[in-house]
Amino acid sequence: MKARDVRDVYGRQYRVGEDPRELTGHPRRWQLWAAWACMVAISPLQYSFGSAALDLQSNRGWGFVQTMWLLAIFVACQALVAIPAAWLQRVRRVSPTQLVVLGGGFAAAGLATLAHAGSYAVVVIGYALIGGVGAGLVYAACITTAGRWFPDKRVATIGFVTGGFAVGAVPSIALLAIFNSSGGHRLVFDLAAAIALLTVLTAGGVLKDPPRHWWPADLEPQSWAIDRKLNRSIPNNIPAARHYRPGEAMRTGALPLMWLTLALCTALSLFGIAFVVSYAMQAGLGLAVAGFAAGLLAAVNGLGRSFAGHLSEQFGRRRVLAAVLMIEGLAHAGLVLAGESGVEWAFVFCAMFAGLGGGAFYAIMANLVLEFFGENSLLQNHAILYSAKAFGGLVGIGVTASLVEAIGYRPVFLIAGFLGLGTAMTVRFLKQPGRPSLTVRRQLGTPVAGVVRPGE
Repeated sequence: MKARDVRDVYGRQYRVGEDPRELTGHPRRWQLWAAWACMVAISPLQYSFGSAALDLQSNRGWGFVQTMWLLAIFVACQALVAIPAAWLQRVRRVSPTQLVVLGGGFAAAGLATLAHAGSYAVVVIGYALIGGVGAGLVYAACITTAGRWFPDKRVATIGFVTGGFAVGAVPSIALLAIFNSSGGHRLVFDLAAAIALLTVLTAGGVLKDPPRHWWPADLEPQSWAIDRKLNRSIPNNIPAARHYRPGEAMRTGALPLMWLTLALCTALSLFGIAFVVSYAMQAGLGLAVAGFAAGLLAAVNGLGRSFAGHLSEQFGRRRVLAAVLMIEGLAHAGLVLAGESGVEWAFVFCAMFAGLGGGAFYAIMANLVLEFFGENSLLQNHAILYSAKAFGGLVGIGVTASLVEAIGYRPVFLIAGFLGLGTAMTVRFLKQPGRPSLTVRRQLGTPVAGVVRPGE
């Protein structure tokens, strides 16, 4: 079928008529599952580190703070590489397959380094830097490609794909708890490295970008834009008033506030991922409880993203975002109460809700970028926002490790709980640029064709 260009009442452009089988040889769901598989494969790099941290300290002679800084540097590299990766993919300098295969090779090298290297400097380079860059390349390519193939289900798609980055670590977390020795940990990470490399070489080869503005032929875009039966997000989530380039988006004040919100969200989320195991052990709950809590946190962190995305379609992004942040804050405070009282089931229960709150905000905020600033510079604006994870990792893991060593787990977990509640309150200040409340900034943004500016 010949492709045709269509615009809806908001001026958004759609390329309709091309079947995914004609473009790739497969249905578009292959792109979704291939992206998810690649994210699953690299997930032990981040989510299994907390379970391995105790062994790294005891058998390699590294201090607590020194060990946790490895994860902090890894997270910073993973987040910051999203900006150049998004640009390269946008201008079609590299394909998603090239990014994923290169990143997967780096990720496998990072896992192997973590398994065998005894030198701290070598682990910094191999795991934190090279592994972090590799994870960032895979992450950026997978969510970008999957989102392009499912523009009609972008929230659920991003939630599902990014959820694989957490769910995939559950088996390795369980194995690290079962084989609780240096040799056992080496075996687990070697196995994870082999699986990561094999997966990116197979599933990564499936990934291909669709044409710009591609839209599924079986869904009429002009009806989808206004029919709430087809598009469940109407009327709670209003499309962008106009397209904003990165500099323009920054000057509205909305993108900096979103960046700060995401930085605080990720600091809180990564704090739980990094320290729930060591806190459980310090509280005397035992390795089995610690491992089960970490595994459940990772599983719910991943699985809860799509669920929260569906809720945000029906009740509004900001409303659901505030709710999940409040859940995350209360869960961290609950971990203190459960840990100090020695109630094992309550600790695991609170870890589960910490995982729910700690993952759901990623997909929601990714779609807020689209709905606030339009699609013309979506990749660049999203990359700027996602770079907030670098700050969150350095503060939520590295700086917090020093704080934990100085004053202990209990006060730091309580501070994290209050931080989550406070961050939830900042969501009410997120306002969509270009709407009547911001008409004084009319010089910002490129008008979307077919949309009348307020006051004109």
